[in-house]
Amino acid sequence: MSKIICSAAIRGARNIVGMAEAKYEEALKKWGPDQKIEFPNTTYYLPIIYGMLGIPVSTLGDVKQVMDKCNELVPAAVSDNVWLPYLAPALEAGMATFFAEEIIEAIRYLEEPDFYTKGEDPLPDNIWLGAADDIILRKRGVEFVDGTAPGFAAILGAAPSNEIAVKIALELQEKNLYVFMCADHEGKTMSEQLIEAGVQIGWPTRLVSFGPSYTAAVFAMGFATRAAMSFGGVQPGDFARNLRYNKDRIFAFAMPLGTVTDEWYANAAGAINWGFPTIADTPIPEILPTGICTYEHVVSNVPHDKIVARAVEVRGLKVSVTKIDIPMSYGPAFEGERIRKDDLYFECGGGRTLGVELTVSKDMSEVEDGKVEMVGPDLDQVKEGDKLPFAMLIEVAGRQMQSDFEPILERQIHHLVNYVQGIMHIGQRSIMWIRVGKAAVEKGFLLKHLGKVMHAKYHQDFGNIL
Repeated sequence: MSKIICSAAIRGARNIVGMAEAKYEEALKKWGPDQKIEFPNTTYYLPIIYGMLGIPVSTLGDVKQVMDKCNELVPAAVSDNVWLPYLAPALEAGMATFFAEEIIEAIRYLEEPDFYTKGEDPLPDNIWLGAADDIILRKRGVEFVDGTAPGFAAILGAAPSNEIAVKIALELQEKNLYVFMCADHEGKTMSEQLIEAGVQIGWPTRLVSFGPSYTAAVFAMGFATRAAMSFGGVQPGDFARNLRYNKDRIFAFAMPLGTVTDEWYANAAGAINWGFPTIADTPIPEILPTGICTYEHVVSNVPHDKIVARAVEVRGLKVSVTKIDIPMSYGPAFEGERIRKDDLYFECGGGRTLGVELTVSKDMSEVEDGKVEMVGPDLDQVKEGDKLPFAMLIEVAGRQMQSDFEPILERQIHHLVNYVQGIMHIGQRSIMWIRVGKAAVEKGFLLKHLGKVMHAKYHQDFGNIL
């Protein structure tokens, strides 16, 4: 593991644990050990502490044993002269970070009861939602189980502009991911950027503004920890099973936008325990070997227009396209449909013109998921009865994709295109033949919609390799 990252994570953890100790001592003097502390309306106490250690923290007096555990976990600073394996110390520092941040946030609820809204939606004068209660957990957490929401992006900081923030948020929403936001970069948070751009945030839109501080990252990790206990049957204190559940079932990742501080490094190291990698937009050191995470642990300096696609790839998230955005009905019932001469608007291939279909595999960095590029006139630019040359080139990529799979995927084009109502497809490769009916063109069907069909169906049918 990178010595630079490990050193920064340990420094950050020591800072955060020190801050938690100071907060704890101050609160203990003011309220005493019997003072109740909690995240509101939950039976999971402080969920990361409860899930990992099995300790039900309900009073300030209960915090003492957790602080002792934090000090036990945080290692000594990394030596400049002696090389040591860095992964285990960094992971322990990250875990101590989350324990300490939960204590900080629990004391914040005690000191400032109205700091968070305690609801699903932001208020006109307060956009910070804080920890999700058990009602939200039951309502939203089940989506992580049934696949409606495969995971979440934990975003720290802010994008360089409101426009970039909106684009990143929209891309993540299109992947059905929740966006959990916290921390600021140069005094600006992504939550504030979205509001300034007129974007509606809150649990209903999956754009969740947890809090303005990096310590609010524990609300995201706590949600994942509670999901394992609530829906995965994991018992409190069974940390190994909880972490495995999250790595295998919750497809989440951290996305720091802006300067990565020691405290952010500590949170990133903590997230790695759950199998959640970090994808950053700044040139921080990388951790590319696999190990705890499915693939890379830390990937950096990713351009903003590619950061979502890169994060999805690194986390191993399989994109699911549930609806094909075309103006025609789609399904096997239309596979046997024939387009006769009187119904014909346009055709290509089949000996009438040149026609070819080809599927090729590329490197992940060379493919932009969902991009459909049309070269030449589309159906709204040709006359009825026209015949034109046609080529469909499909570029695919995936961690498990092999060149041997290309002809297998290619042979699927025939029936996948035939499922479109009003379209007839015969043959394959250089002997393909497509006919488009008048009714399809009248409803607004275009040749570029074939690209949308192939993108959606390749993901649906071959998601394990693409």
